[in-house]
Amino acid sequence: MSKRKISRRDFLGEAACAALGSMTLYNSFVNLGLISAAATRPHVISNPNDYKAMVCILLAGGADSYNFLVPTEPAEYAQYVTTRGSLALSNSATPTQLLPLNYNNNGRTFSVNAAMAQVQNLFNTGKLSFVSNIGTLIEPIANKTEYTSGTKKIPLGLYSHSDQIMQWQTSVPQSRSAVGVAGRMADILHDLNTIPEASMNISLAGKNRWQSGNETNEFSISNSTTAATIGYTNYSTGLSNAGFLNDLKNDAMDGLATQQYANLFHQTIGQLNKSTSESIELYKVALSNLVPLATPFSATNLSNDLKKIAELIKVRSFLGAQRQTFFVSYGGWDHHDDVINNQNLMLPILSNALNEFNNAITELNLQDNVVTFTISDFARTLTSNGNGSDHAWGGNSMIMGGPINGGQIFGDYPSLSLTSPLNLSSRGLVLPTTSVDEFYAEIALWFGVSPNDLSYILPNICNFYSPNSCPAPVPSGYMPIGMF
Repeated sequence: MSKRKISRRDFLGEAACAALGSMTLYNSFVNLGLISAAATRPHVISNPNDYKAMVCILLAGGADSYNFLVPTEPAEYAQYVTTRGSLALSNSATPTQLLPLNYNNNGRTFSVNAAMAQVQNLFNTGKLSFVSNIGTLIEPIANKTEYTSGTKKIPLGLYSHSDQIMQWQTSVPQSRSAVGVAGRMADILHDLNTIPEASMNISLAGKNRWQSGNETNEFSISNSTTAATIGYTNYSTGLSNAGFLNDLKNDAMDGLATQQYANLFHQTIGQLNKSTSESIELYKVALSNLVPLATPFSATNLSNDLKKIAELIKVRSFLGAQRQTFFVSYGGWDHHDDVINNQNLMLPILSNALNEFNNAITELNLQDNVVTFTISDFARTLTSNGNGSDHAWGGNSMIMGGPINGGQIFGDYPSLSLTSPLNLSSRGLVLPTTSVDEFYAEIALWFGVSPNDLSYILPNICNFYSPNSCPAPVPSGYMPIGMF
């Protein structure tokens, strides 16, 4: 039994019921209302034939991103040095630990970590931007006084790896939702792709929340997968009865997938196995038609992940894809110790991989069709714990691609003073001023989500600014970031 290709209107009606079984009570009621409203509205796509892809790179562990992007205006840099102490990067050492950005906003200037030379070039040539002091929020919180007053809703499990890494992927910080942002987008936009068996969402990091939808799931692949290796493992051809055993295995798996089960759980597993088998055959055909990229990639796992993504984008026509999302995880950023030395090892891998991927997408002449961005659990404390930094909140993300307004620092880079109204503790824990919702909203609108459906994709978006679907005006002063 293959996955049904249903209309958007049918899906939105049925998903209201499905949500009750898969989400918390809060999210069930949220989605019931939003899905019912969305079902009565037309789905507007300005150019459905225009290919678009987004690539999410999770920096798992909570990256100390205030040593990614550093203020260099003299007074701000002096405050940075005072607050960061032993974690501060020198602006005058030989060799310097900072590389200047071609950016000046009313006298405010910035540099990047010297381990990010390629990021510096991507920024200075208008291909990459930063989003500053971004984090998970349910609603705007203006300062420490509002935070401590008890009148504002605070993300569940704040400062917890498991909760914050989840909330960056679901954008529902008030609950432990099983449905993610890209999953909801695929729920809405899956009809744009002409082959329903080929998932819109492709993961290089296995199962993840970001790409899990009410109706859609991610397809997992590894960076070493080829047309010859994709799929279920066969018995060795060295066995005299290998062909017979492989036939038995395939028949058994087909039987499990097509069997009609009374148990709903068993039936769901069978359908997933059938869908996976169909997807494997599609990807086998696609990868067998791959012509190798000319762009060289490094031997790191992250570079190989991004190389595989570029290859899958290149063979997108065999998958019937007009929209694709990709998920990659680069872990190891939980630097409670030795922040500077660890970042000196890890940041060049990230910076180089971003540059190589940009070159590959340019080779494919799709630089205006692909957006790549980083997310992380949270940022880290501004002050040192002696040799490292600890869990905090608001931090800095990167976004890259032709569609974005490159060479910019979006949001409001905060004061790094420990007396700042945004500082929540003596450790330098920064309250975010840009929400994850605002960030995803602009990407979703570029990707083709109608403003009418934005509050389904992002249930809290109306707390920050007003797309068409918001029932009432939102607090003044909150506007789109302006990334596109």
